[in-house]
Parts: sequence; C-alpha cells; structure tokens
Amino acid sequence: MMNGLPLLAAEAMPGMPAGIAAWTTTRLDGSFGLMSDDPVVAVTDRWTRLQEALEEHGVVRLATASQIHGATVATHGGGWHGWLRLRGVDGHISTVPGTALAVTVADCTPVFIAHPRGAIAALHAGWRGTAARILDVGLEALASLGFPAAECVVHLGPAICGACYEVGPEVLAAVYGSSISAVGDAKGQLDVRAVLRSQAEARGVAQISCSEGCTRCHPERYFSHRGGDAGRQLGVIALVSS
Repeated sequence: MMNGLPLLAAEAMPGMPAGIAAWTTTRLDGSFGLMSDDPVVAVTDRWTRLQEALEEHGVVRLATASQIHGATVATHGGGWHGWLRLRGVDGHISTVPGTALAVTVADCTPVFIAHPRGAIAALHAGWRGTAARILDVGLEALASLGFPAAECVVHLGPAICGACYEVGPEVLAAVYGSSISAVGDAKGQLDVRAVLRSQAEARGVAQISCSEGCTRCHPERYFSHRGGDAGRQLGVIALVSS
C-alpha cells in the first residue's frame, strides 16, 4: 500500500497483519500539523493528497482529532466517508475495512495496534497520555470488541528517546505512579517508549516492536517539539481489507 502514497520518505511500521498498513511520515514529507508554520494551503494540500491516495486503495474514511494529551479513545464505525476531525480525543479504534486512523506527533509516541482478525488503533502518547494509561484504554476497548490484548500487535513509532528527554520530578512521579517525594526533587531522563512497552507487556501483549528513530537526535528526518519545530509528523494505520 505504501507504494501508492504521495510520500517521499514515510517509514512503514513492521509486523502489521495482512490487510493492515501503518506508517509515519517524516520531515521530508512536510508537516501535517494544522498549527505549524507552513502556509495553510500547503498543509491542507498534503492532507488532501493523502486522502486521495488512500481512496485509490479503497480507504475512504480518515479519522483524526484535535489532541489534548489525554486518554480519550474514540471508536469509529462505518456509514461515513471523508476526513473526520474530532475534538479532545487522543486515540482512535476501528474494525471497519476502508478506514484509516491518524495521530499527529513531534516527540510524543505514535502507538499502532493491530489485530489479525481486522481491528486497528492509533494512539497519541506523550508523557501525560502515558501517565493517564491511554494504552490500557485502547487495549481494553479492543478487548471489549473481541480482540484481546494477547493477540494484538503493538508498534511504538518514532519519538523522543530517553537520553534526549529530561523532565522534572513531577513528570516522573505522574508517569511512574509515585509521589514526588519518592522520586526526589531532581530532574531525570524519561523513556516514554520503554514505559509504554512495559504497560503493553503487563497487559499480555506478546508482539511488541519499537522504532529506532529519535525525533530529537535526528532533526534532518523528524520534526521535534523540543527541537523548536512547529511541524508535525503523521502516524497512520489503515484497515485496507478484512
């Protein structure tokens, strides 16, 4: 499916079941952030070209949202076409073929979840969403639809690495579920993808993979919020067929 997309250097996410494709755009593909510094017409054109390319593969629905670093996950059925943009949502789930789900990221982790019987999820997980257990919310929602976590595939896409991500004690306490006094008053390094991996393992997910790319270490390839970029990558997962 990737071959038909108008992207210069998108990274395909490995291990996806048959009928499911997932990828993350890069700086070379341009920003998909609606609040980026790029002219609105240029950003809108990228979204339009993406939708047109998806439609060529029978994917006629694209669900996104204005994200708030929370843990709300929306489930999308069929019966609609086009580009849906919700408010206050940081995750998406669908079991309907012909549907794509997308999150915008620049240091936060795009989490891709797929089930071989035809279920997909895309989650936007920064430290706040990780502390709020958005991954648990997504996996529980899939399980309620008949897709248990143990049978799901989880991939953690390009994000800021632990060595680049220094945070305060209040962040460490929130993510690790400790009191501030327990973690001390010094800043520390936080590897959000390592925390997400641990959360997935605790839910019984057996197949977990993680991109090597760091958005802060590789500014030539990725937009990074900590690096001062207003641009955003797009993480997309599509259920092409059942």
